[in-house]
Amino acid sequence: MESKRQQKYSKLIQKEIGEIFQKEVKHLLGTSFVTVSRVTISPDLGLARIYLSFLLDKDKPVFEKLNEKKNELRKHLGNRIGKSVRIVPEIALFIDDSASYAQHMDKVISSLDIPEASEEEEED
Repeated sequence: MESKRQQKYSKLIQKEIGEIFQKEVKHLLGTSFVTVSRVTISPDLGLARIYLSFLLDKDKPVFEKLNEKKNELRKHLGNRIGKSVRIVPEIALFIDDSASYAQHMDKVISSLDIPEASEEEEED
């Protein structure tokens, strides 16, 4: 369970990283649509795990490019939050597949062939 301080830092970092993607590192994203779905931070506030969600599967190479340039992301983050935090955390990027998994499960459930219940079963 995260402390209130960790939650506060997580929300701050999530907001700032989203703005960095929108304004400062557009050259890394190209035409890809990236969402910062979640940020978790270590108890010592030294490591931020950033979960990114991509709209299309073809955007996965963008993740590799972002992962190579995470020092640049950290620099931008430090410029934005450096005066309000003691330590700018190291960044670890992860792909959040929960949206694609939800789409897959929706497709599986909709393809199920569930027979109608008979009138006798409905009365029970």
